Amino acid sequence: MRRDICGIAQTGTGKTASFVLPMLTLLEKGRARARMPRTLILEPTRELAAQVAENFEKYGKNHKLNIALLIGGVSFDEQDRKLERGADVLICTPGRLLDHCERGKLLMTGVEILVIDEADRMLDMGFIPDIERIAKLIPFTRQTLFFSATMPPEIQKLADRFLQNPERIEVAKPSSTALTVTQRLIACPNKDYEKRAILRDIIRAQDDLKNAIIFCNRKKDVADLFRSLERHGFSVGALHGDMDQRSRTNMLAGFKDNQITLLVASDVAARGLDIPDVSHVFNFDVPIHAEDYVHRIGRTGRAGRSGAAFTLVTKSDTKYLDAIEKLITKKIEWHDGDIASLPAAVEGEKEERRGRGKGRERDRDRRPAAKAAEPSHKADTATVQNSVESAEEVVVTKVDSVKQERKADKRSNQGNRDQRHNQSPNPANDDHRERRRNHYRDHDDGPTPIGFGDDIPAFMLIVANAKA
Repeated sequence: MRRDICGIAQTGTGKTASFVLPMLTLLEKGRARARMPRTLILEPTRELAAQVAENFEKYGKNHKLNIALLIGGVSFDEQDRKLERGADVLICTPGRLLDHCERGKLLMTGVEILVIDEADRMLDMGFIPDIERIAKLIPFTRQTLFFSATMPPEIQKLADRFLQNPERIEVAKPSSTALTVTQRLIACPNKDYEKRAILRDIIRAQDDLKNAIIFCNRKKDVADLFRSLERHGFSVGALHGDMDQRSRTNMLAGFKDNQITLLVASDVAARGLDIPDVSHVFNFDVPIHAEDYVHRIGRTGRAGRSGAAFTLVTKSDTKYLDAIEKLITKKIEWHDGDIASLPAAVEGEKEERRGRGKGRERDRDRRPAAKAAEPSHKADTATVQNSVESAEEVVVTKVDSVKQERKADKRSNQGNRDQRHNQSPNPANDDHRERRRNHYRDHDDGPTPIGFGDDIPAFMLIVANAKA
């Protein structure tokens, strides 16, 4: 019908197929011209764009369609060759698409269908200005499709700007979680090493764990947790946005092929990735944005399968947890005691630390007595030290006397020279003699340098029997 669509459905319900299959039917007629794609699909991440390209190749196996994938981290040359052959379907991230447009490799006037997938993630990642620029390059008569698992008010306003009288299709309530996913909360202390220990215990306690994705809020936490699990003998990999595209692709492929049991990832893996048989999801950090929780736990329990999601919660995460429960309109059960059970343990840790501090104070109090009971040979060492210090004082005294003698010699020599000049019969040299006299006086008043000239170095004046 070529109407604009705003589609909302839970993760894992087949939103990708919902626009891929109708597009295949529409694209059967016609042929794409060079550098003029017929349809455009925008994705927030490279992994999600590559996944949609795989779906097109699988569903359109018997259709002779040219599919071009434009993502970052890949050479421009190969992508340019695909565009020159003509692309019926163009799947890309916004940044790389604009790069090709600025280089003059793309003409967007032939686009008939625009699909914006994971629209709420586009808003979070700051792609809205890029999408607005792309929309201006595409004909106004296009068909636009929005798809997302969550529809906050900001996304609704964005949809109203891009969609013309859209048909709203809701397969499930926005921001709802799948009923096949068992959700549990685990109370944890604030310290990361204690959280890591609790996470390892929970992983080992899961008898039905086939594989799992562990989500962290920061890339640094992803790297730290990966190294910790690797040291403890787990089959683990890492995935975050700072990795190069080849490493990200290989890591994701290894996880899909069951070469890796645990995948520690940032939210780059939280949206849209279709890994069908993920049995568990662990939130090492409570997501700051409540919508991210829906997408994270949506990596398990897909297509009617059962799954489990565990979230580690500290006392500082309670406000984020409240936002999540408000979004999904349900209370999440605690696995083994709620957050209120933590203060007793924390107070016990404080008492233990306080006891250790008192023990250290008692050790410091004992130190003077221990020093008094030391062997008598330390007294001999002190006697030798005193003799060395007295020898050094003798050396300093001799050096000072030598300096005084040299200064007295210089003054007497200068006085003799001045007397000879004063007896000179030539009065024209009086000013010159005065300047010379002032010059020498300035030199005499300054510090006398010590060196290997007339001075004797201090180390040569040390008494030979100072060690006795």
